[in-house]
Amino acid sequence: MSRPGRLRRWTARCGLGALVVAALVAASCSDDRTAAPDPTAPPPPPATPIAATDQTALDGLGIDGRCDELDATRCLLPFPSDRYTEPDPGTPTGVRVELPGGQLANTSGVTLQVEPWRSLDGFSPGTPMLTLLGDVDLTASGAPPIGDIARSLDPGSATVVVDLTTGERLAHWAELDARAPAGQQLLIIRAAAPLPEGHRIGVAVRNLVDRSGRPVEPGVAFRAYRDALSTSTPAVEERRGRMEELFAGLALAGVDRSGLQQAWGFPVASAEALAGRMLHIRDDAFDRLGDNPPEFTVDFVGGTDLPPGIGRRVVGRFDVPLYLTGDGSTGSVFQLGPDGLPVTGGATYPARFTCQIPTRALDGADPADPVVYGHGLLGSATEANGTSVAAVAVANDDVYCATDWIGMSEQDFPTAVEILGDISNFPKLADRVQQGILNTLFLGRLLARPDGFAADPAFRTATGTPVFRTGEVFYDGNSQGGIIGAAATAVAQDWTKAVLGVPGMNYSLLLNRSTDFDLYSTFLRQAYPDPIDQQIIFGVLQMLWDRAEGNGYAQHTTTDPYPDTPAKQVLLHVGFGDFQVPQVSAEIMARAYGARLRAPALEPGRHPDTAPFFGLEPVGSWPTTDSVLVYWDSGTVPPPENNTTPKGSPAWTAACASVPEDRRDDDVVCGDSHEDPRRAPESMRQKELFLRPDGRIEDTCGPGPCRAAKAATYGF
Repeated sequence: MSRPGRLRRWTARCGLGALVVAALVAASCSDDRTAAPDPTAPPPPPATPIAATDQTALDGLGIDGRCDELDATRCLLPFPSDRYTEPDPGTPTGVRVELPGGQLANTSGVTLQVEPWRSLDGFSPGTPMLTLLGDVDLTASGAPPIGDIARSLDPGSATVVVDLTTGERLAHWAELDARAPAGQQLLIIRAAAPLPEGHRIGVAVRNLVDRSGRPVEPGVAFRAYRDALSTSTPAVEERRGRMEELFAGLALAGVDRSGLQQAWGFPVASAEALAGRMLHIRDDAFDRLGDNPPEFTVDFVGGTDLPPGIGRRVVGRFDVPLYLTGDGSTGSVFQLGPDGLPVTGGATYPARFTCQIPTRALDGADPADPVVYGHGLLGSATEANGTSVAAVAVANDDVYCATDWIGMSEQDFPTAVEILGDISNFPKLADRVQQGILNTLFLGRLLARPDGFAADPAFRTATGTPVFRTGEVFYDGNSQGGIIGAAATAVAQDWTKAVLGVPGMNYSLLLNRSTDFDLYSTFLRQAYPDPIDQQIIFGVLQMLWDRAEGNGYAQHTTTDPYPDTPAKQVLLHVGFGDFQVPQVSAEIMARAYGARLRAPALEPGRHPDTAPFFGLEPVGSWPTTDSVLVYWDSGTVPPPENNTTPKGSPAWTAACASVPEDRRDDDVVCGDSHEDPRRAPESMRQKELFLRPDGRIEDTCGPGPCRAAKAATYGF
């Protein structure tokens, strides 16, 4: 059966189990998107004509139904919004995305080409929820901060996020864009875990005050809806039924419309829209493979100048069905068939591989375990040849093999810069990364099959026995290897255990908080200097990025797996204070996976949050078959509680300004912790006990928190 058929068998249309507000769900499936009133919701206030001055103000907005009139700051605010969708009964959500054209112009006047986004039936599960409400004081307003997410579920929370499909309140935090000047600081509401796929979400804002303590005034268009003011504006009246549906859903969650300063709704994309292309090329490619291993060629077998304990390196290429245009090189995109799914013209992509084999495995006494390795940001497969990976391979007697994460490998740097200058090029990244994920799955199959790598002399001992066990494969990736590797793990059929080192999701959250983005942000700012546009861009790009990173797949990784796909157990190794992948993004990942927390995670007071580890329950007993988040603390300064990097925080400046610049990287407090967890002996031991056929996650740190030294102190 084709992938679309499998997905439809598994994904209920228009939301699963929508019993609480069935009328709202019916609306999300209907062409006119207007619900029958829910009998349990309070009735709307009686309609009254809008004042002439307000009608004049509405007329001045030029409302035509393309842009969202609820926030006159930008056409694409608030974001995301129902306003940017059109009815489509052929999708699981009943709508498709229709972003207005002519928006997000770069400095050359080139605007966003919206066609690729029309393939979606909703917005990202990790989307930032954006609006501009003036000079807001979130602290004085009592808005829930990142450090106390539980406050977002209080009855009187200033910001509210509601799953309109189930009626549940959803945990989140609110922040202002700390990178923007006063007056241009978007209110950013971020969910503490991925929003449910295929559901409708309502966002509400109330009780906000500005820096002088005055209540924030709602816009005229929002007042027209909230106060039932009838207008002569056709686009407003056409939308009124949808807004009444929103107010009814908010009321059922205990949110009264009368005090609202802003509110809007939007659909979350379905699993089919998010993962359908990746699952299609996976199934199509493996169907073509049949009961055979991928074709491969060994180009080099080396036994000299290797890291200590490594006895052999094997380098070569393997063939993968190509679903990209041309020869699949950087800048290519999917070839799409009439059904919108990728197709192959019969060509193959020559994916390269490199493997490190420990000397102990070559001795033949004890075959190693095979591990697929995922490399870091815009790197390459050769990262697997490094001394830190070699140290793990040697300590644990594992054969580590890697291929390039094409789409975000070193060869894609020019394309990344091109995208930052014109975001319409983003499919060149998202599509090619999905081909790279497929390449990684084929590498896993070559390790799993006895007639794959194990049948080649390059992977055999002097007596002719394979150097590694076949049948079960494992995954270990760091940084980008933990981000894209999370997507690969969700769809993998040849491994069920994965270590995601210094990981996170999603990119729209982590970019502003990552020092890795400092260089790339210069290109973005040159092309899109407006800070409001920059935050909208992150939300727009996340919609396609979901197909190429863990955020789009997280809800089907440890539970509710995709068809023909095993559920996974995941070990998250997080560096406290990580400069490159913020720890908050790893905690979101852990909540998505239902992961337990290794406790004590940190020393008391070490975590910057007032109420840390929201939603993360400690491991009950060891060893465990649960997924687990483990913090590794090497002394790095705690991260800031806004959307800036640790090196831009007052705490880092206070502690590190006097430290000589050439010593900061290795300083216990000032240095980045990103490289530290993978080198800690206790971390290696935990991987060893987990990444093996009978492996489970065990506690290797003793009674206190897990600690690591700075990377340089390990000597590898």
